[in-house]
Amino acid sequence: MSNVKDLPFVVVGGGIGGLATALGVAETGRSVYVLEQAPEINEVGAGIQLAPNATAILSRFGVMDEINKTAVYPERLVLMDAITGKELSALDLGESFKQKYGHPYIVLHRADLQQALLKACLDNDKITVLTNQAVERVEDLGDKAQVVLADGTTYVTEAVIGADGIHSKTRKLFIEDQPVASHYVAYRGTIPMNEMAAQAGTNMDDVIMWIGPNLHLVQYPVRRGELYNQVVVFKSDRYKEDSDDWGTPEELDQHFGKCCKPVQHAVTFISRQRRWPMYDRNPIENWSKGRVTLLGDAAHPMLQYMAQGGCQALEDAAYLSDCLHEYGNNYEKAFSVYQTERIPRSASVQRNARLWGEIIHAVDPIAILLRNNLMENRTPQDTSHVDWLYSRRYGAAKVR
Repeated sequence: MSNVKDLPFVVVGGGIGGLATALGVAETGRSVYVLEQAPEINEVGAGIQLAPNATAILSRFGVMDEINKTAVYPERLVLMDAITGKELSALDLGESFKQKYGHPYIVLHRADLQQALLKACLDNDKITVLTNQAVERVEDLGDKAQVVLADGTTYVTEAVIGADGIHSKTRKLFIEDQPVASHYVAYRGTIPMNEMAAQAGTNMDDVIMWIGPNLHLVQYPVRRGELYNQVVVFKSDRYKEDSDDWGTPEELDQHFGKCCKPVQHAVTFISRQRRWPMYDRNPIENWSKGRVTLLGDAAHPMLQYMAQGGCQALEDAAYLSDCLHEYGNNYEKAFSVYQTERIPRSASVQRNARLWGEIIHAVDPIAILLRNNLMENRTPQDTSHVDWLYSRRYGAAKVR
C-alpha cells in the first residue's frame, strides 16, 4: 500500500497557533488537516495572558463563549518592586480600557485555551486533527507542497502552514538557525487559590509582576479564580551551552532570598521539579516559499516578557485567513502579502520583548532609579505605551 496520501491543506502543529490557524483556514471554506506529533493534544505549562489584540481574534473565530467558562478578567496589570515591595505602576483594565480597544484583557490556564480551540476544531466539519504525526521535513513542489513524516508517510497537499513551535522542522526550509539562549530560566505552575494566603499590599484579582535585578515573579488567577498561577524567572550565573546544569532550584532560592517577604512567601509554593530555559530566535527576513509559510513560534519565537507570544500567533492566524480570503488559490501571493504585513510587526514585538526584559531586570542602580521614576509618574489610565500592541485590528475578516 502506498504511503503517499493526498490532503487538501495542512497545518503542522496542534498548539495554540496551529489550532487557531485551522479555524482561520476553515473560515475561508477550505478543508484543512492539523498534524500534531504528540499522541494527544494537551498543553504543558500554566497560565497565559491574552490582550485585546488576541481576544478580538478569539471572538472572530467563535471561541470566546467557551473560553469565558474558565477565563478571569483581571482588574489591573501591576508592576511591583520585588526588593522593596513597593507598587511602581499599574494599568487599569476596566471599562474605559475595554471600550478603547473593543475587547477585554483576560488570563486563563493554557490548557483551557487549547481545549477551547480544540473543541472548536473538532466541532468544525472542515477540520481534521491527526495525532502521532512526527513531521520530518516540509517541501515546496511548485504546484503542490508535501509533508514527510518520520515513518515515511508523505502527504501531498495544496499548501502547508508550519506552526510547529520554536524547534520547528518547517522552519528548516528557510534557514538553519538555532534558538538563542537568554541565560534566564523559569519555574512555573498553579496552586489552589485557597492554599495561597493573600499577600499584603496586593490584590489577587490583578496580574502582578514583581521585578528586580535579574529576576521577576508573575502572579494571577486562572480557571474561574480557583487556581493561582505563578511564574518565577531569573538569570543563571552558571549558564553553559549544551548543559542542563544551570538555573537550578538552589540558584532560585539564592536569587529570591534577597526579595521582600511577600515574594519570598510566594516562591515557597513553586514546584522545583521542572525548569523551562528561556529561548527566542533572531527575526528573519523571509518565512514563505511557494506554497509553504510559517506561523507563530515557528516564525517568530519570542521571550515571554511582554506576554505576546500567543497573541502574535493569533494575529498571524487571523491575517493569514484574510489573505486566503482575498487571494483564493494563489497561495504564493497570499503568503507573500501575509508575511509582508506580519514580519515587521512580529519582529518589532520580538525586539521589544528583549528590551523590556533588560528594563525589568535592570541591575545598575541608576538605571533602576530612572525606570522607577518613569513608572511612578504615569497614571493607571495611560495606555500610550501599549497602543501600538493592542490597537492592531485583525478581529474581523476583511473579505468574506
